[in-house]
Amino acid sequence: MHNLKSIRERLGLTQQALADGLGCTQGNIGHYEKGQTVTPEVARRLISFAANLGLELTFDHIYSNKPLPELAQPSTPTKEVGNA
Repeated sequence: MHNLKSIRERLGLTQQALADGLGCTQGNIGHYEKGQTVTPEVARRLISFAANLGLELTFDHIYSNKPLPELAQPSTPTKEVGNA
């Protein structure tokens, strides 16, 4: 069992966008979402790709029913106030 569809939806991506990010095809993503085993190499790429989008995953999130973390909110830049 894996949570690829839930992860993709949490990231707000289409199958094609996720495929582009992982370096595979949309068809691969469709097969993974229907139950084909996600290889460890694809899982590693997913963990890295998701982290870049603010979602910190582990292999447990991908291969088990471990609840997914929340998507990190983008940080807002702070404006420095100078002494004028």
